[in-house]
Amino acid sequence: MPSRRPSSRPRPPRATFLLATRDQPGLVARVASFFYERNINIVEAANCSDAYGEGGPRFFLRMSVDLAGSGSEADLPASRRALEDDFDELASRLLATWSVGYADAVARVAILVTREDSCLYDLVLRQRQGELPCDIPLIISNHAALEDVAERFGIPYHPLPVGEATRSDQERRILDLVAQHRVELVVLARYMQVMSEHFLIRAPPVINIHHGFLPAFQGAKPYHQAYERGVKLVGATAHYATNDLDQGPIELLLGANQRIDMLDGRHLGVLGGRRPGDRGQGLAGRIGYEMKMEIAAGPVGHVLRRDNL
Repeated sequence: MPSRRPSSRPRPPRATFLLATRDQPGLVARVASFFYERNINIVEAANCSDAYGEGGPRFFLRMSVDLAGSGSEADLPASRRALEDDFDELASRLLATWSVGYADAVARVAILVTREDSCLYDLVLRQRQGELPCDIPLIISNHAALEDVAERFGIPYHPLPVGEATRSDQERRILDLVAQHRVELVVLARYMQVMSEHFLIRAPPVINIHHGFLPAFQGAKPYHQAYERGVKLVGATAHYATNDLDQGPIELLLGANQRIDMLDGRHLGVLGGRRPGDRGQGLAGRIGYEMKMEIAAGPVGHVLRRDNL
């Protein structure tokens, strides 16, 4: 079967709006009316309520719209700023936080690796085939083991050895590289180091890959721990790294070649599979969601995640 080639067609002029506020009647109607009044077509929408949110029930909404009818494409920045200003007024009336992302904005991603190459190959190949709409300006590692992989793809490789005495300096150098290359997302693709709170506070969002039974079997040798406890099935998760080891919001579960949608937070099962490819596919799937702004932070499933919504 021939490999899928990236399409030469331009990406559609779409925007994804994310909104979070106190739950109340009429929220979907008010946001939908906002776009209808501006001749903007809604192409995808999802919303949910969290009855147990802090301070009372919370409402979360993700709405993707086609900008083709919103104004002249000749002055995109001005028309988009006007749309954002109008939406900000609506959000203020709703006492809501919100953000927006555009389909034609390509995010810049830094990949951190150690010695294992399966996730790195998977991500770079998917990016080259057009499955992951992002740029990969650099690869960072605490070893030189995968430098030849980076060279094959023409991606700059930065080996930064680390030890307990040099950890702070090494993380500072990583942050410098991330800032220098204007990185918007950091991916731990089997990067076998625990990032410090100092790093996570200052870095862009950091995505990690792990086995599918978090929060169980944290830390080192999770498969050994699971085997000793008699676990028979395992998949993979992608989650946001936080200061609590392996406790970040889980955004995607994968098992037996089936992606499990976390949109409503109810799909907490894993269908099995322990192949290295599960990790790469789970990580790629979560990065794809991040690039398309399809998930943002919310209730149990972290259903509508994007930058502190």
